Amino acid sequence: MRRPVQALLLALTGTGLLHVALFTDTYLRYVKAGLRPPLIVSGAVLLLLGLAAAVTRGGGRRPAPSDGHDRAPTHAGDHGHDHTADHGHDHGTGHGHDHAATPRIAWLLFLPALSLLWYAPPALGAYTAARAGNKPVAVQKRGFAPLPATSPVPLTLTDFTRRVQLDRSRAVQGRTVRLTGFVTPAGDGDGWYLTRIIFSCCAADSQTVKVRMYGTQAPPADTWLAVTGTWHPHGSLGTRHAEPALDVRTATPVAQPVNAFTDDLPLTPS
Repeated sequence: MRRPVQALLLALTGTGLLHVALFTDTYLRYVKAGLRPPLIVSGAVLLLLGLAAAVTRGGGRRPAPSDGHDRAPTHAGDHGHDHTADHGHDHGTGHGHDHAATPRIAWLLFLPALSLLWYAPPALGAYTAARAGNKPVAVQKRGFAPLPATSPVPLTLTDFTRRVQLDRSRAVQGRTVRLTGFVTPAGDGDGWYLTRIIFSCCAADSQTVKVRMYGTQAPPADTWLAVTGTWHPHGSLGTRHAEPALDVRTATPVAQPVNAFTDDLPLTPS
């Protein structure tokens, strides 16, 4: 790829990173919030490299063009014979073609750079979650704290799953809880899950946690809901055989929270 094009690509990529990290929340679709500073630094470095490459290119000297008549001195033993003409080609040009030509496919590198400025790729959602297994429940080393007296009890999907499968005190039995997530249709086409996708670092290492919903028809996929209900009895509560599931009482549409790719309680009112 020619140097001016390389400089433009670096500058566009750096500008795109700075745009999504400084002026929008779009970066949260792809990485955790804690990676915002490295994104800003990376964008600034790429932009400066692109500008530096452009300035260097503009201020540098170009080699004088050859008129094609330069010839090596003719020695006496050559009898005026030009060996260059005998070969019929110029070794300096790589046998008549330029090995440094840019492959056409290299221009596709501009697409991700431009997408950061005008059309960012969509966030992960129900399509990904439907094809992912449920995040394994970590062993609870310490006992569970008592649930607050408030009703409904706000819980994350992970906390609810742990309570259902690991809490031998069965504190969730009969309690109305409130969970927030997005809709993922069940793989068997019957029923649906309330879902959260969790980034450990970025979208590439995401994990999914799902709670099965009973008692209401499936809303459209990717709809964000605040759902209240009670544990759906299936399996022995407090053991791994218990199903993380809810008998739905209410399902209220809510705006997607800012912290959409964590399993924290929503940061935005819902």
